[in-house]
Amino acid sequence: MKQSFTYYLALMVIKLKKVKKSFSKDPIDFKRLRKEDVYKPKGGFFKKHLTRNFKISDSSITEIQQNKEQNKLLIFIHGGAFISGPAKHHWDTIKAISKQTDFTIWLCNYPKAPEHKITEISDNIDSMYRLALETYTSDQICLIGDSAGGTLITTLTQRIISNNLQIPKKIILISPVMDASMSNTDINDVDLVDPMLSKLGILSAKKMCVGNLDLKNPMISPLYGSFEQFPETILYIAERDIAYPDQKLAVEKFKAANVNLKLVEGTNMPHIWPLLPVMKEAKISLQEIISQLNKDK
Repeated sequence: MKQSFTYYLALMVIKLKKVKKSFSKDPIDFKRLRKEDVYKPKGGFFKKHLTRNFKISDSSITEIQQNKEQNKLLIFIHGGAFISGPAKHHWDTIKAISKQTDFTIWLCNYPKAPEHKITEISDNIDSMYRLALETYTSDQICLIGDSAGGTLITTLTQRIISNNLQIPKKIILISPVMDASMSNTDINDVDLVDPMLSKLGILSAKKMCVGNLDLKNPMISPLYGSFEQFPETILYIAERDIAYPDQKLAVEKFKAANVNLKLVEGTNMPHIWPLLPVMKEAKISLQEIISQLNKDK
């Protein structure tokens, strides 16, 4: 399929910003990456609709709400390789979703590696979900996350099921990293064409996060956990993403578990493509995501 002009424009911007170079170092320069973090979104929309900030354990939650009558919750867990974020594109996505749906949105800014490890990060994510269940029923809750955020949603769902908690209505995973070990040899070929990420830097970030656990522990590598009893799952993957080979393995596990899976595979697309600015293909995909969230009105 032929890509749009804006696709090539977006790739040019990614190249000019030297994104891949930032993700090609060992150890990865997490302090430099954090310079792109945005903790307080700017603009009139957020000034009007940002209803509160609150803490859950060591996580900061920002609540966006169009009106007080909204009775559905979308939990947004951002990406950033466990070491950075949220970034501007996360807030832009939240703004678009909030404007076009009737969800209250929680953006979860969880503690980051290397200062914090995956066990602590996971405890924070679990605490947030348990708090959500105190106000909302599970069929009122949807989860969405990109990259490491998609990883955290997948592992959270696995723990929800194993702990016999109420399962969210729907999860949306955008370019989740399914195996932190990066041991799939097919990754080496994709690394050559991935315009954003490098195996070297991503593996460095995962090692900063894993602590004393094995990199294949399901807490950070959901590929090695169970996909049985998962809720409706919408999965966005991309051909030019080093996470792609492991995402394809995860798809097989989803199918083997008879999960209600909607798979969207981006031909020639890079990592987290539905959230990228400028790109026509990204805008179309984000509208599809919004349509999926509105489907059960």
